[in-house]
Amino acid sequence: MTSLSGKIAIVTGASRGIGRSVAEQLGAAGATVVCVARGENAALTATAIRESGGQAESHGVDVTDAAGVETLVAGVLERHGRIDILVSNAGIARDQLMLRMKRADWDEVIATNLTAAFTWCQAVLKPMIRQRTGRIVAISSVVGQMGNAGQANYAASKAGLIGFCKALAREVASRQVTVNVVAPGLIATDMTRTITASAKGDWSTQIPLGRMGTPEDVAAAVRFLASDEASYITGQVLAVNGGMYM
Repeated sequence: MTSLSGKIAIVTGASRGIGRSVAEQLGAAGATVVCVARGENAALTATAIRESGGQAESHGVDVTDAAGVETLVAGVLERHGRIDILVSNAGIARDQLMLRMKRADWDEVIATNLTAAFTWCQAVLKPMIRQRTGRIVAISSVVGQMGNAGQANYAASKAGLIGFCKALAREVASRQVTVNVVAPGLIATDMTRTITASAKGDWSTQIPLGRMGTPEDVAAAVRFLASDEASYITGQVLAVNGGMYM
């Protein structure tokens, strides 16, 4: 397994699904993981990492609270002296056909999925640039690449994340900070468990590998991009979708 020994990693949306698996894999690779989620929901992830022999802490922060994000980052720097990895994973869906979509549902999805990534990246960039090293990985979605009916807000936020990361990658490459995107396809998480069986069948016919992905599939891609082995990779979108979108 890729070694991340000595690295300090922040993972947002770490309480479940992809975020939890990412946090656990980074911890297993030797990183000290700062698990972030609303309320106290990240505590179970941090506990699991510690029980497996890793190092982790948890913090209850709303990723859309800019002041809370800045305070958390300042605390991490005070305790650990550096930040090596940011995985911007926190996201929500508020699905509805465009003609019925409420402005509040648009605003909330954009704020959580896109604007929060801006806030977190801006908060960690100064220490990363000062260190002259850093890894930023954002979790987008196949929906941001190909669209999906009833998800105009979600698709816009995830497509915007790709453009944002490509622009940021160009800005900070000279400081040896890499910025990449992982775009999962249909992954078995709490978010997708609400999809009806018939709808899952329709989706599965579009996946050449013939199955839904797992959070671990996505986490493995994130772990690689967060490692030294990926030091010459930046501004890229790594699709983890079973061939659903090529």
